[in-house]
Amino acid sequence: MKKIIVPIDFSEHSEYALKVAANMAKKNNAELLALHMLEMSDLMLTGAGEQPQKVIYFLKLAEQKFEDFLKKDYLEGVTVTPIVKHFKVFSEVNEVAKKYSADLIVMGSHGVSGAKEFFIGSNTERVVRNSDVPVLVIKNEIGEVDFDIVAYACDFSEDSIEAYLKASKMFDNMNSKMYLIHVNLPNDRFKSSVEIEKEAVNFFTKSERNLDKMKNIYYVSDYSVEDGILNAANKLGADLIVVPTHGRKGLAHFFQGSVGEDVANHSALPVITFKI
Repeated sequence: MKKIIVPIDFSEHSEYALKVAANMAKKNNAELLALHMLEMSDLMLTGAGEQPQKVIYFLKLAEQKFEDFLKKDYLEGVTVTPIVKHFKVFSEVNEVAKKYSADLIVMGSHGVSGAKEFFIGSNTERVVRNSDVPVLVIKNEIGEVDFDIVAYACDFSEDSIEAYLKASKMFDNMNSKMYLIHVNLPNDRFKSSVEIEKEAVNFFTKSERNLDKMKNIYYVSDYSVEDGILNAANKLGADLIVVPTHGRKGLAHFFQGSVGEDVANHSALPVITFKI
């Protein structure tokens, strides 16, 4: 891991993300790309008269506020590159990631507040759906960033193998213990133990070329996939939940429904997504 992007909007949640990213950068000797998206209308950018001067004014103002925001003790010893971009769509975060060959995006986002859930329609969701690199969602302030135990949501589908291998490589490098959580559901989606084991054998045969990690599977029965993931992560004492995504098609589309959104909304733990 060489480069980590952190979108900054000056909120406390973006600072939670910045702290986590700084910790990870120190451990991996990585560069931190602090990204502020400055929202401006096309009219302001293309208009005549005083509009260009206004653009320059707001850019300078953002740069100064950004510079002040980045004066944090926990950033000492970390190489930080501030980037200020005009906001159009949040797919631009992915463009920045491509341009700088970033390995990870770390985003802060608030959790559930009453009936309103942060992830649905939020900037975080848009970044996740457009990102080709993993996105780590941080909702709370974290002390020491030690992802010792990682809970990876897995349905053993062949199209999720690439995402699994990327996650496995990342967490092997972090000396994390990664468990694969497989949720068995009642009614028409129920599978017997034999059926699940056959799928797992096929998955590891094609991904690992061996069955050594069969011992790392954590089977759980529950009424919904998201409840199964959250309950299993809690029992495992996990520090992080991993959810594969289909990008624009929605989080964890292969699970059917909005599993990724539900997990990210209701999990007190950080959630990281890997694109399938």
